[in-house]
This record gives sequence, C-alpha cells and structure tokens, in this order.
Amino acid sequence: MMYKEFGNSSFKTSAIGMGTYYDVRWIFKTYLGIYSGKEQKVDAIKSGIDNGINLIDTAELYRTEKIIGSVIKQYKRDELFLATKVFPTHLSPKSLEKALDRSLKSLDTNYVDLYQIHFPNPTIDLKKTLRTMEKMIDMGKMKYIGLSNFNLNLIKRAQNALSKYEITSVQINYNIFHRKNQRGIIDYCEKNHIAVMAYFPLGHGKVTQPQYNKYFDHIRKTVGDVPNANIALAYLVSKHHNAFPIPRASNREHVMQNVKFSDLLLKDEEMKYLENRL
Repeated sequence: MMYKEFGNSSFKTSAIGMGTYYDVRWIFKTYLGIYSGKEQKVDAIKSGIDNGINLIDTAELYRTEKIIGSVIKQYKRDELFLATKVFPTHLSPKSLEKALDRSLKSLDTNYVDLYQIHFPNPTIDLKKTLRTMEKMIDMGKMKYIGLSNFNLNLIKRAQNALSKYEITSVQINYNIFHRKNQRGIIDYCEKNHIAVMAYFPLGHGKVTQPQYNKYFDHIRKTVGDVPNANIALAYLVSKHHNAFPIPRASNREHVMQNVKFSDLLLKDEEMKYLENRL
C-alpha cells in the first residue's frame, strides 16, 4: 500500500481512499429506516481498513456516517484519517457547530480529521463559516479544513479568509475523462500543498465501457493484467503527487481489487497515451 502526506497535514494516508456515497435511492431509503446492503458495505469498509486503506470519506448528506462509526470503533482511531462534510444549509456558525456535533455522534468519535464544506452557499458569509471551523479546531473537534465543489476563485477566497489555519484539501469531480477543466484548481493546489480528493475517479463507471478497452489494453502491454478501473486510479495517483482518488467502497471485491493494485504507477508516456485518446 502506498502512503502519501495528505496536503499540508502531517498525516500520511493511503494514496487511494474509500468513498461512501452510494446513491440517491440509498439516501431516501435510510429516512425510512431501510439500509439496503448494509452488511455488504460494512464488510467492504472493514476489508479496506484491514488491508491498509486509512483514508475514509463520508458526509452528513450520504447517511453513511453511522455505518462508518460502527466499523472504526474496532480500530485504533489515530491510525485512520476520517473525513466528513457539512451540508450547505448548515454553514452559519451555530448550525455548523450543531452539524459537526451530530456527525461526531453518528461517527462515534471525538474528532474528525477533515471537516469539509460540501458545497458553497452564497447566502452565508464564508468568512464566518471558516472562522467557526478554526474555532472548532481549537476545541479539538476537528483537525483540518476542506472544501468540496468550490471553483478556483472561491478556493482562493476561502484561503484568504482564514486567520490561523490553512485549507488542507479540495474535493472535486476528477478522472481521466473529466480533467481539462480542473487543471487550474489542481495547479493551485499543487503550488499551495493542498490535497486533491478525486470523487467519481472512475467517471461513473465510464472506464469499464467496452469502447475504451483498446486504450487500456495498450497500457496492459507494459503493466500487466490490470483492470481498466485500476489503471484509471493509477493515472490520478501518478499524475499528481497530491491527488487522492476515493472510489466508492460498496463491496469487498472492488475494495480488494483497489488494494491489490494500489502501488501501480504509470510512466509519463503511458499517461500521455491515455490523455491523447480519452
């Protein structure tokens, strides 16, 4: 398992993490008390941790915090890097503190390593939100501040609004198919030692579509029998030292596949080949 320092933190996380957004149907069903395939999801997350994946991402929106909480209590908390997100309607100071307390209760932990603003909310003062997050760091409830779905200008605004701490990570939709319009954000993050958490790193499963097999087959000539998905993950990890893809951890088989090929790195010519064709 490959480990890298996560942004400007001092924590080394697995280069590939586990995401726990399942789908909209899952979210709606949980409000009815239905947790479809819960055992399978628990098994997937446990398998990842048991095999060295220590970066886990969730959000209050996903309705998976309690599942993660039930799993992580079986492990040493300080060996895991736990990231969650706050919903954009909960960004006022009082709502933010209450939201974090709810997440901590659901996760059954005293702190989260990374607390992220899930989406920007132009109706709430970003500076007040971030200053409240700094206060919660001082209270020991969170360690690092992250942003999700922010454009470059908003990321810069957020960075400038902080008085004591820095932005540690930015989470964006980033994969081999969806990369060109993210270039500005990635360049900025690299320059400022900010981690990039790549969600949808497999392009909503696009990498497994048959029409792209011939391109991945070309890469397999040198890397061996590696699935398309893991070549796509390796592309992100190889391309940027600060990129941390978080593929969905929905079943044990996929998680173990990610573990098996977690150390794969692509050469420059292999990455350029994919970039010129995808």
